[in-house]
Amino acid sequence: MESPIQTYLEQIHAEISNLKDGKPSSAIPALANADPDKFGICLATVDGYVYEVGDTREEFTIQSISKPFTYGLALADRGMEDVDRRIDVEPSGDAFNEISLGEGTGRPSNPMINAGAITATGLVKSSGRNSRFKRILDIHSDFAGRDLSVNERVYKSEFKHGYRNRALAYLLRSFNMIEKDPDSVVEDYFRQCSVNINCHDLSIMAASLANGGENPVSGDQVLDISEVERILSVMITCGMYDDAGAWVANVGMPAKSGVGGGTLAVLPGQVGLAVYSPPLDEHGSSVRGIATCERLSKDMELHFVRAGRTGRSVIRASYDITRVPSGIRRTDEAADILEQHGHRATVIELHGDLLFAGTESMVREISNLASDVELVILDLRRVDEVADVSLRMLGEVRRTLSESGDKLALIDGEGTLAETFHDLDREVPTFVTRSTAVEWAENELISRYGEDLSLPSVVSFADSPALEPLSSGDVEQLESMLQSKEYDDGDVIRRVGQRFGGVHFIVSGKVTSTVPAPEGRVKLTTLGAGMTFGELALGTDNRQETTVKAVGPVKLMVLSADDIERLESEHPRLAIALWKALTRDAYTRVDQYMRETAVRIRD
Repeated sequence: MESPIQTYLEQIHAEISNLKDGKPSSAIPALANADPDKFGICLATVDGYVYEVGDTREEFTIQSISKPFTYGLALADRGMEDVDRRIDVEPSGDAFNEISLGEGTGRPSNPMINAGAITATGLVKSSGRNSRFKRILDIHSDFAGRDLSVNERVYKSEFKHGYRNRALAYLLRSFNMIEKDPDSVVEDYFRQCSVNINCHDLSIMAASLANGGENPVSGDQVLDISEVERILSVMITCGMYDDAGAWVANVGMPAKSGVGGGTLAVLPGQVGLAVYSPPLDEHGSSVRGIATCERLSKDMELHFVRAGRTGRSVIRASYDITRVPSGIRRTDEAADILEQHGHRATVIELHGDLLFAGTESMVREISNLASDVELVILDLRRVDEVADVSLRMLGEVRRTLSESGDKLALIDGEGTLAETFHDLDREVPTFVTRSTAVEWAENELISRYGEDLSLPSVVSFADSPALEPLSSGDVEQLESMLQSKEYDDGDVIRRVGQRFGGVHFIVSGKVTSTVPAPEGRVKLTTLGAGMTFGELALGTDNRQETTVKAVGPVKLMVLSADDIERLESEHPRLAIALWKALTRDAYTRVDQYMRETAVRIRD
């Protein structure tokens, strides 16, 4: 199944591609000829999964998006106190290349404008054989998860035409914000801005920031959380320069743009977003990049106010129904069908909050199921908060499964989500317990693959699966001793504590067996036509351990305790054959109980 998230990204990519505003940067001549039609979107999760559409592997230079990462390296090298003495963290309200230094101090307003970024570059230390720029390039590579390189053509263009940045560097040196030769600092700054990346790289860099400084692909802790905290704080207030206020209001994610056409946005704990599109607006940011971020923030509820909790996976467990049989005792033929095809029905247990990131992990789990899975059961009983975007994506999951001839079912104890889901899409099967949901799935598989085996409504005593080892003559002799009984819906057939009352053969209808529990009663099994109950009391001090109730009209054939005693006295061979057959059948049922109990203990 294709992920609804992938489908959504393809849809907005097609729509936003029609935006033709803006033009590539002319401030750096080497960027002016960039193809304005190039456009890529990548969305990376904090566990390293990347959704991508469009020109995501097209290389471009990182430009000002390098600033947060170099600033983080300066913080790691010098410590926050030392860096704060040289670079403030206040929004300037000015364009990115304004000469805006603190009056009397010469301290730049923040590390996202050029003056602050050049200062941050100068604060990075050399280390042994690693020059200052080598260390800057290395940290960018560590965030991207691959070795990056410098675009020499763009570097030379910046070096040749970067008069304003040189002026800033000399001005900063006059205030001792830069301690040494400003030329070498500004040259390293030009090189860091000329690093080649692609949209996929940028999304991994964003996801690494979202993941507290740990690259989710390589597992490397590139920066400490304290440094990432400062980086993201400055990005949300200053990253989009003189457009920062509108950005926080409309998008609400820490972000950084670059005149190379890249845009990076971070939702801490959940996702990293990257967009590449060269045409820029008057603030020097990508037109399509801004539009994409605004659209995703609104549609996917990615504003930090809405998505405040950490986006860990909501998947608690995922397994096929052969691990958790319903407890219904099936005929041998039906049991064979379920053994062969039970893998086609999967239970996915969820817990926590279904916000965007949690829903993404759920959608990805469903999308990655084997192609022969036909029934998906979502266990929602441990889910807390559910965002509107989650309901929309669930609706898309339901629609996509339906188009493939597959089915979605819910286990929702309170029923709230099921009701909302019904309003969103058409009705889906909804159950209170896992056992009933698995019973539904088993019935579906038997109907699909069992042909005329599927769920017989009437099974005569002679056709009872439990009696299969007996000869027809033995069955006929037993049948002459049976009593016919009928019950209405809800009638108690056997009650806990009653003495052994004989073996009950179900001819038609269903019964449920329950046991007492601290909080009411727990359902153990549902038995249908062709099945038996009552004989297990012989193994428990001749006492009934469960309460058995009719579900709808039920017809039984009963071999009473008195008749069994007479059978043992008058026909001992037949009595032994009967008990062997019933014991064989009982072991099959006990095996089902044990498998289900094992899962309950895990829960």
